[in-house]
Amino acid sequence: MANTSPGLIGRKIGMTQLFHNGDAVAVTVVEAGPNHVIAVKKSDGVDGYDAVQLGFTEQKESRVSQAEQGHFAKADVPLLKHVQEFRVSPDDLASFQVGSAIGPDALFSEDDTVDVTGTSKGRGFAGVMKKFNFKGFIRSHGSHEYFRHGGSIGTRLTPGHVQKGKKMPGQFGAATRTVQNLTVIKVDAEKNLLFIKGGVPGPNGGIVRVRRAVKG
Repeated sequence: MANTSPGLIGRKIGMTQLFHNGDAVAVTVVEAGPNHVIAVKKSDGVDGYDAVQLGFTEQKESRVSQAEQGHFAKADVPLLKHVQEFRVSPDDLASFQVGSAIGPDALFSEDDTVDVTGTSKGRGFAGVMKKFNFKGFIRSHGSHEYFRHGGSIGTRLTPGHVQKGKKMPGQFGAATRTVQNLTVIKVDAEKNLLFIKGGVPGPNGGIVRVRRAVKG
């Protein structure tokens, strides 16, 4: 199911804990604003679909192309580093005005359920024990140079090839991942911070997308 709920671009700050309903809760702190509305696209216009284009983090002029500078100037927004689109429903589209700045309190409140998308930490080329938690081979006197191998991958004559999706060594991490149905514990409108229960993908300082949960 495609998520057409509105969202914001944010930066993962790190993790801490808050007391919520008498319990100590581990939360991820996300700086989710201000987001500047650069463009609003409508299905009945030239774009052919409903979406809002947002920008996050101001950028110095020397690092922005002339074409991008013109795009930002047309919307009357600062030069921005991170620009992303969010598909939204026509009903939600009316709440976004080109040139305006929005913070986390405009879309989220305490106890809301959100989906957070980020790029997971890259861990390079990894073996099956690190990547898939294989237990490894028996460490007896008869085993040699086979302690961390993946084992047999064959299927004999039928079908006679390695099955697709076989768990084997390869690149680990550095992939787009979404964690669904996380709870917003607190919204700090003054500092543009979201405190989200649990962990989210990516390192501290990584860019994430926070939007209302598609299954919430």
